[in-house]
Amino acid sequence: MPAFTAPPLAIVVALLVVLSIASYFDIKSRRIPNWVSLSGIAVGAVLHVILDPVWPGLRFSLAGLALGFGAYFALYAIHAMGAGDVKLMGAAGAMLGWSNWVGLFLVTAILGGAAAIALVVSRRRLKKTLWNVGFVISEMKSGRPAYLTNEELDVRSTKSLGLPHGAVIAASAAVFIAMSWKFTA
Repeated sequence: MPAFTAPPLAIVVALLVVLSIASYFDIKSRRIPNWVSLSGIAVGAVLHVILDPVWPGLRFSLAGLALGFGAYFALYAIHAMGAGDVKLMGAAGAMLGWSNWVGLFLVTAILGGAAAIALVVSRRRLKKTLWNVGFVISEMKSGRPAYLTNEELDVRSTKSLGLPHGAVIAASAAVFIAMSWKFTA
């Protein structure tokens, strides 16, 4: 069950700073530097060790890191997500812990889906995108990766219709924080 519990203020500030920096780089160059994500992981672990007893705080942070990184690595493996996004969601998990990361993931999925639809409509690619969705489902049923036969379905390709997911994660974190404050109050 995802949590929408308000993280401590130090975690909120660190999370929003790291995600804002990542968002800037993702929008500007479509890359998220490793130092941003690694800093987020380190800050998350250190803050949890300071805020909680040492081992429970570290375990909480590492469980969030493992869940965030692992879930997005699965998307990376099928070429649906970039490596920078994987590391960034790992950092978000290290800061939020596993249960709050699930809440962030749900918000990110909803906002990311809305942003993707807006991008597709604005580029007049709705029909092509719907065809691609059907193709992906067909290939999945056959056990084949769709990106092997359709280059635009590979997030790493310049032919793909890209969305800076780091910016979506940052916006989603702001919404998640607002929701957690609302639910906690």
